[in-house]
Amino acid sequence: MQFYHNIENDLVIDVNEIRHRQQVIQQMKKHFGLFGYREIHTSPFEEYDLYVKMNGTVNHKEMIKSIDNTGKALVLRPDITIPLTQQIAHHNTFITEDLRYFYVLDVFRQKQGTESQRYNTQAGVEYFGNPSPEADAEVIYLAIDTLKKIQFDNLKLELGHAGFFARLIEVMQLEKDDLTLLKQHIQAKNIPEIEQFLKRVSLNEDIQEVIMALPFLYGEPQAVLEHASKLPLPADVVPALDSLRSIYDNLTAYGVEKQVVIDLSLINHMDYYSDMIFQGFIENIGKPIIMGGRYDSLAAQFGANIPASGFAYDLDTLVSHIPSENVEPKAQTDVKIMYDERVQAVSIQLAAELRKSAFETVLYPKERSLAQTPTAKETLYITTSGIKCIDTQEKETFFTDTDDFMASKRKA
Repeated sequence: MQFYHNIENDLVIDVNEIRHRQQVIQQMKKHFGLFGYREIHTSPFEEYDLYVKMNGTVNHKEMIKSIDNTGKALVLRPDITIPLTQQIAHHNTFITEDLRYFYVLDVFRQKQGTESQRYNTQAGVEYFGNPSPEADAEVIYLAIDTLKKIQFDNLKLELGHAGFFARLIEVMQLEKDDLTLLKQHIQAKNIPEIEQFLKRVSLNEDIQEVIMALPFLYGEPQAVLEHASKLPLPADVVPALDSLRSIYDNLTAYGVEKQVVIDLSLINHMDYYSDMIFQGFIENIGKPIIMGGRYDSLAAQFGANIPASGFAYDLDTLVSHIPSENVEPKAQTDVKIMYDERVQAVSIQLAAELRKSAFETVLYPKERSLAQTPTAKETLYITTSGIKCIDTQEKETFFTDTDDFMASKRKA
């Protein structure tokens, strides 16, 4: 829910925006459900120690902290995948049946250098128990297809592999600061800076050739994989290419291959990703609208062996960029009843009958100013003499009593 300040009415709730947002959420939930996913929730408060023990995930300085009445340090939920995986691993060291979950939940993080507390809503899915390339392709397809359902046809999805760069890191054995700097240069595809970096550190020629090639390993999947396969890669990097090739072949079966490019320089700041990773962009938005991947090793941090993959949309950004013509127009209230105090009980009973028949109905004493009431498809003026009904075209119809009026609704 978002609030907007207005000098004429000090606090205005933008009901249309909230309604717009709920329409999108309901469409997404329905589509996730069609793929067998079930909605879940996680606690808005998590133990601070859960994240302190895990490096390479959420920046500890961005977490919003609190102390409960027992003195235990808590944080407002900064991530959804981690606590959900922890819950599943707590009850299962392994699973024999696939688990499919979706969520629409707020995550809370406070960027360094800002005073205000920040939160955003994520909508996403988590698929546990299936390590196959077919499962990866289905997750990616669901990410693309859900956006199509809410009228985003121009998604470009970048597919990479966390293990590809992770293996290179192991071979390079860089200091932490050097590694951070190299990641920044690679993510920015800053070729001159990468060249300068490689001149400064001691790496063998084969690894230097691979690192220099990374910014160019982007584009049409078959061409990128072919280019990468000709590089002097460490032997344990090659399976990552095979994995991406298999996933892409499956995406071709879904018919979405034209919306996918491969980016072998793709790096996700969440170190729990172990295999394929992806991010998606739509026109006129300069940041990813969706991020996801496979995180088979995450459950191992909780003593379990449970493969998993998933993704999350930045719902707030997504909703704000849906064209207004794609939003259903605001519906008027069905029936507005203005009643004489002598027929209050009868009017209340009529309102109850209308609501039971799924008509949205509001009720006011006749003294209430019409300007202070919502517009309606039909306005009823009820007195001891009967019911006068006025529709949006100002057409008047008279009914003898409430039974007469309800009979007309049943005929309609």
